[in-house]
Amino acid sequence: MDINIDLRKEKRDYANVYANIKKVLNYMMIIIVCLIFIGPFAWMFLTSFKSLGETLLFPPTIIPKEWHPENYIKAWQSGPFLRYLLNSVIVTVSIIVLQCLTIIPAAYAFARYEFKGKNFLFFIVMLTMMIPAQLIFLPLFLMMSKMSLINTYLSLILPFASSAFGIFLLRQRFMQIPDELIEAAKLDNASDVTILYKIMLPQAKSTLVTFILFSFISNWNDYFWPLVMTTKDTVRTLPLGVSMLKSTMDGISWNVLMAGNMILVVPIILIFLLAQKRIIDAFVYTGIK
Repeated sequence: MDINIDLRKEKRDYANVYANIKKVLNYMMIIIVCLIFIGPFAWMFLTSFKSLGETLLFPPTIIPKEWHPENYIKAWQSGPFLRYLLNSVIVTVSIIVLQCLTIIPAAYAFARYEFKGKNFLFFIVMLTMMIPAQLIFLPLFLMMSKMSLINTYLSLILPFASSAFGIFLLRQRFMQIPDELIEAAKLDNASDVTILYKIMLPQAKSTLVTFILFSFISNWNDYFWPLVMTTKDTVRTLPLGVSMLKSTMDGISWNVLMAGNMILVVPIILIFLLAQKRIIDAFVYTGIK
């Protein structure tokens, strides 16, 4: 009897030790992952306040010995940064608005309508996600050139007026909405527009917000397409302005360059912090792992 009690106690002790080790390992993994993702941003932020001499020290310092907020002023005054910022806002917001106007009815049609060729058309939409942008930029450039749209906002906006990823994401969410809600609305003589905007979209709000955030990040950070389509500062976006910090100064002032990158990144971080709850909800509802 005493032996059985001792064995059970020993098993409990081993189980507690194992649980504690598992908890410590989980915390260590969380810390490592946080360092991997947050580390570069923290380094960029701290470097943006260092002097040029301190950025070149080896071994490098982590916390600036002296803080130099004037680096942000130098970055801002190195070119027409306000123009770049306004261009980025105009282009990004216009793209998101057009994408919402196109993907919402398309996703609703693929999710709730039955028509000939539906699966084939959806396959074509999904196929466009597999084509690299670098593969089609030349035909698009020639098209925009023939339409005299180079160095205009339209050349930066129109190629991204829709999104296959957005159609797929919303379609999956729309398909999870119970048919009973749709049937009840139809019994009340609700039109498709009413069903879409008063039933479907409120149910898919988190998914839509998540897509908008992804679209914002992608288009706000886009460097390649504005580089191809613009040659004038009047329509250049913020990523191009930040990249030109290298060529506007003698040598590379890493502190000023990091300050410019912080100006580029801060809007993304703020929007992500505001929308993070919606993102989590969208992943839970759509079953994305």
